[in-house]
Amino acid sequence: MNLRKRSNEWIQQLVFVGPGMIVFTIIVLIPFLLGFYFSFTEWNGLDLDKAKWIGMDNVRRIFTNDDKFWAAFKFTLKFTVVTVVVTNILALLLGLLLTRPMRGRNTLRTIFFLPNMIGGILLGYIWQFIFTKGFKTIGEMTGWHFFELPWLGTPETGFWGLVIVFVWQTTGYMMVIYIAAIVGVPKDLMEAATIDGATYLQTVRKIIMPLVMPAITVCLFLTTSGAFKMFDLNLSLTKGGPGTSTQSLAYNIYAEALVNNRYGLGTAKAMLFFFAVSIIAVTQVWLTKRKEVEA
Repeated sequence: MNLRKRSNEWIQQLVFVGPGMIVFTIIVLIPFLLGFYFSFTEWNGLDLDKAKWIGMDNVRRIFTNDDKFWAAFKFTLKFTVVTVVVTNILALLLGLLLTRPMRGRNTLRTIFFLPNMIGGILLGYIWQFIFTKGFKTIGEMTGWHFFELPWLGTPETGFWGLVIVFVWQTTGYMMVIYIAAIVGVPKDLMEAATIDGATYLQTVRKIIMPLVMPAITVCLFLTTSGAFKMFDLNLSLTKGGPGTSTQSLAYNIYAEALVNNRYGLGTAKAMLFFFAVSIIAVTQVWLTKRKEVEA
């Protein structure tokens, strides 16, 4: 009887989990392992017969003679810090605002979430038009210096242009996660705090914030990984320019592998990128998990 039960369980697992595991293996696992192998080769990405094993030479080259990679790393790190902080502060404030009784609350939630529904490439081209044509027109009409800036023409304004678009796209999605967490805060705790004379700010700081830490952990992880992997906005807005001053790590890897036809070096960079993002993300989750409490 036990043998038949185990057999039925294995059949169920094969039927329901098996197809997903096969797809995951073909689409994710095998390409990852192949990429790991090619990171130790010199290859142009076209002819497999010309893939030459060179060991750790790609890694040594990255660490000793690739200033563009490290410039992209610094740019991506700066971009990640700024966007993660700004996005989560705005999303949390919107979540607190849109969980309070007010007219049109659901409409506002929908409006703030809509930018997340637009694909990154399309969004980038839309904002490219806004920065180059829309802002210029507003600046000519109003004379405001803010709208007359060369938003995609200098390293500084290009950086902030990418930040604006990323925050605008991502905040609504994080807001939804924060709203779900805030709505889940026990009402009796909120009522008890109100009866004890606590102000709304005190309630937020002492009750809501500790209890929504799981949501903060998730949102920080999603925004951190998303900012580090930012590619589509970079491609459509600035193409890494002017020069390579706004080139993200993902764009640098793409250019190395598919534009310069140095696939081996590009995959080596991708592997280093993967390990760096993994370490940063795991550290962030570990730090924020320690601050979580249970209701």
